[in-house]
Amino acid sequence: MRVLDGATQERHARLDADVVVVGSGASGAVVASILAEAGQDVLVLEEGSHVAPEAYGAMRPSTQMRALWRDAGLTFAVPLGDTPVINVMMGKAVGGSSLLTGGVCFRIPDKVLRTWHDEHGLEEMTPAALEAAFESVERTVRVQEVPAWMRSPSTRIFGEGLQKLTGHALKPLKRNMEGCQGHSRCNFGCPAGAKLSVDRNYLPHAVAHGARVYSHALVEKVLVEGDRAVGVRGRWLNGRDGGRTGAFTVRARRVVVAAGGYHSPLLLLRSGIGRSSDMVGRNLTLHPSFRVMARFSEPVHGWRGALQSAYSDEFNDQGFQLTGMFTPAGVLAATMPGVGPRHVARAHDMAHLAVFGGLIHDEGGGRVRRGLGREPFVTYRLADPDRHAMARGMRLMGEAFLAAGAEEIFLPILGMDGLSPDQFRALDLERVPKSNVECASQHPLGTCRMGRAPGTSVVNPDGECWEVKELFLADGSVLPTSLGVNPQVSIMTLATRLGWKLRERKLPVG
Repeated sequence: MRVLDGATQERHARLDADVVVVGSGASGAVVASILAEAGQDVLVLEEGSHVAPEAYGAMRPSTQMRALWRDAGLTFAVPLGDTPVINVMMGKAVGGSSLLTGGVCFRIPDKVLRTWHDEHGLEEMTPAALEAAFESVERTVRVQEVPAWMRSPSTRIFGEGLQKLTGHALKPLKRNMEGCQGHSRCNFGCPAGAKLSVDRNYLPHAVAHGARVYSHALVEKVLVEGDRAVGVRGRWLNGRDGGRTGAFTVRARRVVVAAGGYHSPLLLLRSGIGRSSDMVGRNLTLHPSFRVMARFSEPVHGWRGALQSAYSDEFNDQGFQLTGMFTPAGVLAATMPGVGPRHVARAHDMAHLAVFGGLIHDEGGGRVRRGLGREPFVTYRLADPDRHAMARGMRLMGEAFLAAGAEEIFLPILGMDGLSPDQFRALDLERVPKSNVECASQHPLGTCRMGRAPGTSVVNPDGECWEVKELFLADGSVLPTSLGVNPQVSIMTLATRLGWKLRERKLPVG
């Protein structure tokens, strides 16, 4: 796939296109592919660099994080009240965050679609109406069920404990993969090239049909004339340490913003768009996620198998979903308690550790604002029901591990050492400050949500900005609510729906 490098541009450039797409991740790549195939002149602008799959698949996790992750994986949402500091991980590269996911693929849950349809007035948000788009995405990225034999020993042990404790068996996950060899490092680039992120399907398809993709291209403003978007303006990131030097202007007949839940609202705010409703940047959901670890007397070797292979949705009505995971041993070892020799001793127990994760279906307590520099200032407040769900999830996971024979439980609570079974059962998790919980997210959503009226949403049901014609949003920022599941396929499905609509919509003249 040929990608034009903005870092090689030396002076101001003026470009023209039918459609300019800001962002090359899961949503931008989908829209670009559909419109380029339809014969439209498509230009894709990506702030990050372009690294080939075979190159980042061979990198160490630490190197890959510096090369492909925003802020090297150190982006955080500022907590308000009794809320954890949430590490929000996002991609900054051609292919976006699709490069960094575990590959987990869920459709939008029917219950969520009913909420969007009934409470938000989005008439086309039904399983039947989205079926063709779901199928298109799943076919292109080759979504398939992870076979039981690929479950890591860590996942199998947790599943045995969960069934003993509750009677519920784990269910197989679906992932976008082909030829998985169980390297257990999907978030850090697949050495076998088995994870089919958009730089391996949608983007090459777009380029093959004439789309131009630029890396190191930071879009700073949407250009508006009258009530219509007519392009974007930005700078090439070709200065020292990635600084901005030469400027570029793109004149386009249509603008599609696909910069993600953090940066799409930031771009609109910097362009003076969305002030009338005061909804841009609000309603941020993150799916706050956490993990519980357990030590067993016998070696587990939890890294042998797929990083994510099974889950349980039996507790979704309690506000959380359980998902298997086992990140690379070196990354997981860094999270062990203690310092110095004590930490090293704990890290040596890696072969005896099992891990499982929990994800909260949160209520939207975050907000994105303009910051002093290139990045937004983001705050997040955990709702009371979500705090209780977090406590219940940790309790359930710990008890499941104990049912499987664990000798020690490691909770994601800062400053807390491993707990014996008696210590764990005596701990009142409801009373533990949630500000002390180690928490992460890869799912910022909802900051430019779609709706039926401009006073309560940023874009209309077709993704067009209420205030500016021919300005469309395509990414996870348009989701009206949290999903409670990994959003990759959901985002790509809504982007497919938008791409199909734009393919049939006549481009404006001039």
